[in-house]
Amino acid sequence: MSRARRILAVLLAGTALAALTGCTSTVTGMQAAPASNDPACADVMVRLPDEVDGQARRWTDAQSTGAWGDPAAVLFTCGIDPLGPTELPCQSVGGVDWVIDDAEAPRYRVTTYGREPAVELYLDNDVVSSAAVLDSLSRLVSLLPEDGSACLDRADADAAAGD
Repeated sequence: MSRARRILAVLLAGTALAALTGCTSTVTGMQAAPASNDPACADVMVRLPDEVDGQARRWTDAQSTGAWGDPAAVLFTCGIDPLGPTELPCQSVGGVDWVIDDAEAPRYRVTTYGREPAVELYLDNDVVSSAAVLDSLSRLVSLLPEDGSACLDRADADAAAGD
């Protein structure tokens, strides 16, 4: 190979590499959860979809995490400690109970209830529909083992509290 062809090959390879790395960016700053190395999280992680509610999946820099959108509109972390009893609203979607924290609306923190390890999502409701995201991910999250806890409807919760 002549010197000119080698230089051309190196330039083309460099250009291709630069183009490929510019196509997607890694979401940095996410933290691995305490049980992120749980094999149940691995089972879920390998099944995460390429797209959620029109947002493309992006790579993350922490174990058992995922993200969708640019900027990220959905953040996913598997392996967090399960929630204990809470007064926050709880809703069942696709056989998975989710506790909904709207304290920072329109950014919501949604956490599985009754699954171990647990999953936590952060959703930007200005960009994605929480219903669409939960519909997309509940099927996968339902693979996580149940721990026997379940959401109570309001009447059952009031009865348990003696109201």
